[in-house]
Amino acid sequence: MGLLSEFKDFLYEYKVIPLAIAFIMGIVSTALIKSLVDNIIMPIITPFVPGRAWKTATFEIGPIVLGWGAFLGELINFSNYSGYS
Repeated sequence: MGLLSEFKDFLYEYKVIPLAIAFIMGIVSTALIKSLVDNIIMPIITPFVPGRAWKTATFEIGPIVLGWGAFLGELINFSNYSGYS
């Protein structure tokens, strides 16, 4: 039994190829959903954000500054990604 044959057996036995395909599809779908949020969903929300800059929208409580705009974008990104799982 040659080395190449053993390697093929390893790939089939531990299902490495489907895992690699799933990993690549996860990376690609993450980029697609991030683009959906940044280019489609957030421009719809932007008119309702003071200053019309959702990535830099903040809420200040005394010395504390909360960056809620970027968080909202990531939250929508996460919720869209979770829906496709």
